[in-house]
Amino acid sequence: MPKRAHVALGLDFGTESVRVMLVNTANGRVAGEAVVGYRHGVITETLPGSTRRLPSEWALQDPQDYLDSMARATRRVLRNAHVESQRVCGIGVSFTACTMLPTRADGTPLCRERTFARRRNAWCKLWKHHAAQPQAERITDLARKRKVAWLERYGGVISSEWFLPKALQTLEEEPDVWRAADVFIEAGEWIVWQLTGVLTRSTCHGGYKQCWHDRGAYPSQAMLTALHPQFGQLTRVKMRGPRFAPGQCAGRLTSAMADRLGLGAGIPVSASIIDAHGAVPGAGVTGPDVMVMVMGTSTCHMLMAARERLVKGISGVVRDGILPGYFGYEAGQVAVGDIFAWYVQHLAGTRAEADKLHARLTRQAATLAPGASGLLALDWWNGNRTPYVDANLSGLIVGLTLATQPPAVYRALIESTAFGTMRIIELLERAGVSIKALVACGGIANKNPLLMQIYADVTGRPIRVASSDQASCLGAAMLGALASGIESVDAMVRPPRASYRPHKGAHAVYGQLYAEYKRLSERFGRYRDPTMRTLRRIAADATGKR
Repeated sequence: MPKRAHVALGLDFGTESVRVMLVNTANGRVAGEAVVGYRHGVITETLPGSTRRLPSEWALQDPQDYLDSMARATRRVLRNAHVESQRVCGIGVSFTACTMLPTRADGTPLCRERTFARRRNAWCKLWKHHAAQPQAERITDLARKRKVAWLERYGGVISSEWFLPKALQTLEEEPDVWRAADVFIEAGEWIVWQLTGVLTRSTCHGGYKQCWHDRGAYPSQAMLTALHPQFGQLTRVKMRGPRFAPGQCAGRLTSAMADRLGLGAGIPVSASIIDAHGAVPGAGVTGPDVMVMVMGTSTCHMLMAARERLVKGISGVVRDGILPGYFGYEAGQVAVGDIFAWYVQHLAGTRAEADKLHARLTRQAATLAPGASGLLALDWWNGNRTPYVDANLSGLIVGLTLATQPPAVYRALIESTAFGTMRIIELLERAGVSIKALVACGGIANKNPLLMQIYADVTGRPIRVASSDQASCLGAAMLGALASGIESVDAMVRPPRASYRPHKGAHAVYGQLYAEYKRLSERFGRYRDPTMRTLRRIAADATGKR
């Protein structure tokens, strides 16, 4: 890299580790990257220093791990890339969400104080902390009873993963923790606070996870107080701070943090973004009407548009939710790669055997023509996010016979996830949201050409695969570049890794199968066929896990 080239620093905080990336702002080339895991990982059994077991559905983290891992990874990437610290022009942050923690007024996490070190609600609740489900259901029920308009932006359901249920859980279970917390904040926003010394909020975290809207702000004080007499303090007192869009400068790197990271003080820091949303610019999409499929164990469908439309079943639509100047839409499928992994792991005995079996089943499934399997599946192995927002739905395979072979099942599972994506595209377009192109990123998109060709054939649209394996981290770096004053990050967009074009004959066959997929979806989803829920109830009774 030329000595005078400016680079942007991207910080991407995942579930188990933080990834740091240095990117040349002139051409988008990655100068270096490093990954460092969190010391305590995901805390699901006992709190550090305690032998008392956590209840089921708890998933916590130590926020100190974020700072320590970030410092190690940043110093490592600067050293290995041979980049002078003064060449770093901006810093961007992406973070898994909703990951939330309570702090003192100066940003000190309550869990770091001796008084609260063994209080579970004082720790950082990771995005996949689901123990606030009762609170989520009560919030949803009250919102429906009051017929609040803002609930439509979230598909009519508040998730247990989101901010309000997790905060309400703290208040109801450990009110002394609630009283001691001056601030409740997303971990991504907290990292920006630690970097800059200034408490700010993100329009992305706020809009998608905190029930905030740029015009209507939060749910009303009357509604929050109806949930609990003290809960109205949450948005009025404990969630204070101005909001900035990702790509806008939320502050500048403090001297103390600069010394810790090995950087120069005063570097502009962007407002934080949710990791999947950061993958949009990281996948090379900086304008409207292009859907980005962030594909992994699940799939997030991200899109920017010039206008706001309320679409039933989506996970949110937020002004400035992804990049300034656009409404950001989010929809999703709860399980994609997880479905294929489930099938293969139960056929294979070990991880090594599973990897080989994935490759073999993919080769064999590729020899089958569309429709030749005789199978049709619903991709609800972990419930449904869009359009039904129902965690109680489950998977379904129709058409099994004594002649059915494993490759046919494998292909049907792939096809089911493609049909799920097609359903999301159709819902958005029927609501007036334009989708002119499709871009895919993530591990599955890079590793499975058969899957990507099936997606192109099902949707009947070309699909580009983003160049970067780490689109969220690259996107964070691009936001850092914007925060530094660079007007456009188009120069940082790299050519696609691959592209897939639909086959006309395959698309015609898949059109017939998709019609049957929608028929099954309507029966078991919209019209509330009780079979799936009855099976879950019987299983819960039989295993004692109600």
